[in-house]
Amino acid sequence: MLRIKKTRSDKSEETRRALFDAAVQTVADEGYAGASVDKIVARANVAKGTFYNYFENQQDLFDQLLPNLGQKLLDYIRTQLDDSLTGLPREKRRVEAYFDFCRKTPGFLRILNEAEIFAPKAFHHHVKTFYEGYFRSIRRSCQRGEITGYDEDELGIVVFMLMGMRSYLTMLYQYKYISRSKVELDKVISTYEKFVARAMFD
Repeated sequence: MLRIKKTRSDKSEETRRALFDAAVQTVADEGYAGASVDKIVARANVAKGTFYNYFENQQDLFDQLLPNLGQKLLDYIRTQLDDSLTGLPREKRRVEAYFDFCRKTPGFLRILNEAEIFAPKAFHHHVKTFYEGYFRSIRRSCQRGEITGYDEDELGIVVFMLMGMRSYLTMLYQYKYISRSKVELDKVISTYEKFVARAMFD
């Protein structure tokens, strides 16, 4: 079998990806406060000096971590949205894809929730990017007549309400905030769908 020799660029990208992945895992396990450069490079299996070929310092990595994951989240959601889906089915599929990404990337929520304190620039960038994309999508639904009853200047408020629901529903699903057991994801999704249907798509 013919082996394709990796270029220097390929190897560099692999190392950068390994450091990102190690940082995600370390922050997920120990939070930003416990995610030292030593722990990250040990997990990535690279020399400490190599770290500084890719990042100026620990904060530089932290500032890139959430935007990197946030873009992966947006890209993943887009791949799960068929062009034929409109209105309520599209919104339902969007939130299903969000939960699916969180399940596949368990470190995302801790990275997001702690970023406001430990990487505020990254946090504000993530919220702004996510909001703007969501706003464009909701506005298109209004223009197609799928959502009615809201003025243009109300849509931004609606988007933040949807983002807030998604965030807290994720906590409800992952942690034991109600009763002694987790709420089943199917119940979370169906209740979200029912609420959004009445609030936006009636």
